[in-house]
Amino acid sequence: MILEADVLKALSNVDDPDLHKDIVTLGMVEKLQIDGFNVAFDLVLTTPACPMKDMIVNACKTALRVMVHNDIVPNIHVTSRVSSSRPTGEVLAGVKNIIAVGSGKGGVGKSTVTATLAIALQRSGASVGVLDADIYGPSIPTLFNAHEPPEMKMVGEKQIMIPVIKQGIKLLSIGMITSPEQAIVWRGPMISSAFKQFINDVEWGDLDYLIIDLPPGTGDVQLTLAQLVPLTGAIVVTTPQEVAMADARRAISMFKMPAIKKHILGVVENMAWFEPEDAPGKRYHIFGKGGGRKLATEQEVPFLGELPLVSLIQQQSDVGTINPDSESFLPFMQFAEEVARHISMLNSEKMAKFAEQ
Repeated sequence: MILEADVLKALSNVDDPDLHKDIVTLGMVEKLQIDGFNVAFDLVLTTPACPMKDMIVNACKTALRVMVHNDIVPNIHVTSRVSSSRPTGEVLAGVKNIIAVGSGKGGVGKSTVTATLAIALQRSGASVGVLDADIYGPSIPTLFNAHEPPEMKMVGEKQIMIPVIKQGIKLLSIGMITSPEQAIVWRGPMISSAFKQFINDVEWGDLDYLIIDLPPGTGDVQLTLAQLVPLTGAIVVTTPQEVAMADARRAISMFKMPAIKKHILGVVENMAWFEPEDAPGKRYHIFGKGGGRKLATEQEVPFLGELPLVSLIQQQSDVGTINPDSESFLPFMQFAEEVARHISMLNSEKMAKFAEQ
């Protein structure tokens, strides 16, 4: 006879490799049912984009068969409940994690990184929103083919915007409100005011991740963001060239400033290599090699990975039809898993500190 206590004891020997605690203590085992040698339970991960899920599932099966009975038939249903360590408050109350994507300069593919990260997280099962805060050069409408204006509704005496939904992702951009040909000629206070509206006057609802595409540089939006939004962390995008890394250093320095002080999730190197369609496996490092990893080591922040320059993704980006199921998208899925992993670890560390206080 298989006892529940024996099953839980065996599973308590399986650790989450990132959180460094066993899955029973972490509350990741739910709905345990035993019928003869059939043992079924839900394995609740802290993110649907967990890169370690297969390893944890296999470890559970091995623990049950070795420590309880060799004839056990495990039925493990993998699900997720995205973790959060955000303090409760009025600003974006339904959003569990807020990620800013920034760069020191334009032209490094920051908006494409934002879009592919959002698509990959949504594809893994998370609820995701994207706020395009790049007022002067909004790219999100093009990347998602989302040019229609958001709907409006009255809540009391306040007019609230409803994000546009594309590919299951909630989107909002100044580019949805203005015509594509219209130049946005605003001074700093107007930019800050618009950003505040995008935060406070939008029905974002419940989201696992809200990704904010920042404008390049270190200006008004970044300062307003620091004052207004409880960020989970920031991602800094660079390309391998020294000229891009020099500006990325400034972006990292900005997030580390005492007046801003936002956690840096890490550096991602975009356009790391080019692989021709007619020569698969042949990589050309057009802009240099290893710059992003070097920058992350130098700045003592995590390195989140390398993203290739893929002609198919570029073509799909131009018409707003990025396909997460294509083989070309695999590096972007791996990048999203790494981001989700770091957020999960960060939230676990923060919650442990709260518990100690």
